[in-house]
Amino acid sequence: MIKLTFCLHRLPHLSREAFQTYWFEKHAPLVASVKDVLRIRRYVQTHSGSDAMNAGIGASRNAPQMYDGVAELWWDSFDDIVANPDPGAPAAGLALLEDERKFIDLPRSPLWFGEEKVIIG
Repeated sequence: MIKLTFCLHRLPHLSREAFQTYWFEKHAPLVASVKDVLRIRRYVQTHSGSDAMNAGIGASRNAPQMYDGVAELWWDSFDDIVANPDPGAPAAGLALLEDERKFIDLPRSPLWFGEEKVIIG
């Protein structure tokens, strides 16, 4: 399987709580509504905890600013992403991007495709 990992920073005018609420209550249903068109097999959101919860672990490693969350999406193959024959796929992908612009600081939010290597599972 191919996995997209998207490390998210919120737009500056949003609190972490407002960002995570929008992401879960508005964006997640949008992703679910286009999963078949985009051939998405799995979608998981990991919401970061509070600054207080994470301060110790971050300081112990001299870590950069934490993300507000991480989105993970899986497909059966890279071809399911780039060679999707569904005529609705481009519009579905654009709808996701337009919604992401409402709450994600896209230039500060790295994303990449990769393959998992399970060590414990």
